[in-house]
Amino acid sequence: MSQLMILSMLVFFGLTVPISVSIGLSSLAGIAAGENLPWLVVAQQLYAALDKYPLVAIPFFILAGNLMEAGGISERMVDFAKSVVGGVQGGLAVTCVLTCMIFAAVAGSSVATTFAVGAILIPAMVRHGYPAPFAASLQASAAELGVIIPPSIPMILYAVSTDTSTGELFIGGVVPGILIGVALMGYVWFYARRNGYGKQDGDGRLPLWPSCRRAWLALLMPVIILGGIYGGVFTPTEASVVAVVYALAVGMIIYRSITFATLSATLGRSVVSTAAIMFIIANAGVFSFLLNRAGIPGALGAWLGTLFSDQFTFLLGVNAALFLIGMFIETSAAIVVLAPLLLPVATAFGVDPVHFGIIMVVNLALGMITPPFGVNLFAACSIAKVSLEQLVRPLLPFVGVVVACLMLITYVPDLTLALRDLVYR
Repeated sequence: MSQLMILSMLVFFGLTVPISVSIGLSSLAGIAAGENLPWLVVAQQLYAALDKYPLVAIPFFILAGNLMEAGGISERMVDFAKSVVGGVQGGLAVTCVLTCMIFAAVAGSSVATTFAVGAILIPAMVRHGYPAPFAASLQASAAELGVIIPPSIPMILYAVSTDTSTGELFIGGVVPGILIGVALMGYVWFYARRNGYGKQDGDGRLPLWPSCRRAWLALLMPVIILGGIYGGVFTPTEASVVAVVYALAVGMIIYRSITFATLSATLGRSVVSTAAIMFIIANAGVFSFLLNRAGIPGALGAWLGTLFSDQFTFLLGVNAALFLIGMFIETSAAIVVLAPLLLPVATAFGVDPVHFGIIMVVNLALGMITPPFGVNLFAACSIAKVSLEQLVRPLLPFVGVVVACLMLITYVPDLTLALRDLVYR
């Protein structure tokens, strides 16, 4: 049964059937060819996969990100970041990374970060003389921080799939996210200096104090969300609702950028994005149930135990496999299907569940910026009006920077666990 499921899923992928539908159809094929399971199991497992309280955070974080974009919050974040780092050569490119880091501390989605920040900064970088493919590659790569810096939707999915603490995952992602952000800033600053770009990046930027005064409500948002979570005021799930209420109040009442027409369109976009993710989770729940029933996790653990002799080689092999998988399978689907299978093996090799979760999220997030199915690339291409082929060459250094950071995160566990242990132990 399990062989048929995996084979049929790969065939559906090859036929370009949507990932969620491919997983669902392969599950149905497994039930049809397997043991005498009633078809009622499908409905039961679809419901069970979604009947988890932490999943409530996903639609609210998606809505919060869209409200930030519609309400002018992201624009004020850009102006603030530009006032901080925009005065140096290459400052506009560095501003892109810094703004994505700030936006990521609320949105939880890389695609939302790409559109919200990229719609402002990609045209600005092109006007300042940066090549459009470089600007699009930078934005796509920096927006990856949207799922690494907490709150993060993939981290919520990993927590739900493996019964790991969402709060511990969130705080475990802080230092890795900052590490990747600083590394990207260093690279784009060096690139601009070496190629002579960004000499006029300081033109038109506001002084620090006026930009801070203009953006203080926007900047207060991540402080409230993350401070509330780590201060024990509310749970990560409750924080998602607080983010929506705050973004709605600031956008409608204070900034007055959100009208009822804008709100309707924003709600519609959020519903579509939520439905797509939830449909993947539901179908992956059926798929995982059948694989567990077939004993695949135990067999996989035994096979990997013979294939790898120690933690170092296991993590290297897992990183290589996840990198390839992330190129072809959407991040949410990969986490929901693979995390329950790989985590027991990882813990057998002595890897902390939170550390392994951050490794998975960072690695699979690379799939958002690698062809052929990198969602951030498609979003950035649509903003910059360039083809995917034009992005490949300028994209390679960004992938290299993130991979180097991933190796550090993988083999220096304290980057993930030191802050977690300080707060939760």
